Amino acid sequence: MSFFDQIQSRSESINSLLCVGLDPHQKELPADQWSASEESRCEAAYQFCKRIIDATAEHTVCYKPNAAFFEALGTKLGNVTLRRVIDAIPNDIPVLLDVKRGDIGSTAAAYAEACYEEKDGLNAGGVTLSPLMGWDSVSPFITGKYADKGAFVLCKTSNPGSNDILALNLQQQTVFEKIAGLANEWSSSAASDSPTSSTTPRLGLVVGATDPSALSKARKAAGSKLWILAPGVGAQGGDLDAACRAGLNDEGTGMLIPVSRGISRATDPAAEAMKLKEGINAARKAVLDERGEKREQPGDSIAPYQKEFLEFSLKEGVLKFGSFVLKSGRTSPYFFNAGLFSSGSALHKLGKAYAAAIMSSKELVDKDGNVTFDVVFGPAYKGISLGALVCSALYSDFGVETGFAYNRKEAKDHGEGGILVGSSMANKRVLVVDDVITAGTAIRESHTLLQKIEATPVGVAIALDRAEKRSLEDPLSAVQAVARDLEIPVVSIVALPQLQEYLKLSSEYDEDVLKLVTEYRSQYGV
Repeated sequence: MSFFDQIQSRSESINSLLCVGLDPHQKELPADQWSASEESRCEAAYQFCKRIIDATAEHTVCYKPNAAFFEALGTKLGNVTLRRVIDAIPNDIPVLLDVKRGDIGSTAAAYAEACYEEKDGLNAGGVTLSPLMGWDSVSPFITGKYADKGAFVLCKTSNPGSNDILALNLQQQTVFEKIAGLANEWSSSAASDSPTSSTTPRLGLVVGATDPSALSKARKAAGSKLWILAPGVGAQGGDLDAACRAGLNDEGTGMLIPVSRGISRATDPAAEAMKLKEGINAARKAVLDERGEKREQPGDSIAPYQKEFLEFSLKEGVLKFGSFVLKSGRTSPYFFNAGLFSSGSALHKLGKAYAAAIMSSKELVDKDGNVTFDVVFGPAYKGISLGALVCSALYSDFGVETGFAYNRKEAKDHGEGGILVGSSMANKRVLVVDDVITAGTAIRESHTLLQKIEATPVGVAIALDRAEKRSLEDPLSAVQAVARDLEIPVVSIVALPQLQEYLKLSSEYDEDVLKLVTEYRSQYGV
């Protein structure tokens, strides 16, 4: 079983996210034993750690001995004592050796051997590393014969000075966000170089609990599968509730809270460990309850096809963030121009997104999975290409066969004549497709046209619903007004709530963009 598989299994079996630090620094040991001899110091350090291990074993996911404090015990017996402590830890509890190594080549390989080897090394299961020298400094610890080991890389540490480097801005992200993303990439590289039966990422992140904003950004950049070691709760002043809110993954796991002095200096370390575990679990429950309430709010979740649509809309420049003055006079923090879907790949993806939205709609698909329309109608001009794309995607992705029709702006006086082209719509159910609804004029005109030929309009599909009031005095949006007046449903690929949710989950945009969109929705949203 790999190191992170052990972490996951142990966490689940004892219902805990507590990590107990073993830091026998001088202040923790009796002064007379410290000054007597190296042998005396080392024995005191061992007994200090053994007392903590015996008291906390049923509550901790893993132990984290800090190598520096053992090295400081003496050159002859310091590492020997560290190995004694590791050997005293029960076999079913993982050992994370806090060494913060960071070198390359043969040096990194030698460090890995010293940390991991069972016979002549320290026999640890995982380590902490500095990643600033890149993949070369990390790979020796998680590939080859150490493919089942694991490492937490320093990402955004709890000390204020970490901002000097780790918080520096690159193009669209900070250094620590880049590191968080690389941890995912490097885990994949390790799995490719040295495959094992485990699919768990081999790297985690060290992100200080003292900076919830950074913790949140690191989680977004890393995704939900990576574990985060979040030091700083307790003696360093980190807020447990805020840290859990920022760092826990969707399942309420993926995060370890290391505590050392809070336990070692307690009168009853066992009771303190239990108290900490229960406190962490209470914070976890509160976060999951809070997230559950948010998920229950209608319209705010985001489906995979919606996320993909927003991502390629941003890539194509169709969707932009900034400051844009609209026809209404409002200053919007985002702008959507469907006319910029102007390549084969973009149009292909656009059609698939429309089709996914339609087939996910309860209004346009009956309980047996059949669509409630016979023909897709694209009103001139933008709707013509959109309707064709939707018809094609419905057939290719879902096997749904429908007719396609469109209108001309000017009647043709030769050939087939008239203003309607394509499939006959008389006495048929028709879905109207357009890009957006601004005032609803085009949709209303289409509705009138369809009724004149005895077709039955059954719905409208659009790409983006801005979901904002037509005016501060009018509580309805343009989309809601169309749905009300024409008595037909309007389905969109995405709406303003999904855009806001996307920004919450994305690591590509900073908190300021989310703040502006949130404020805009609060002021103008329906």
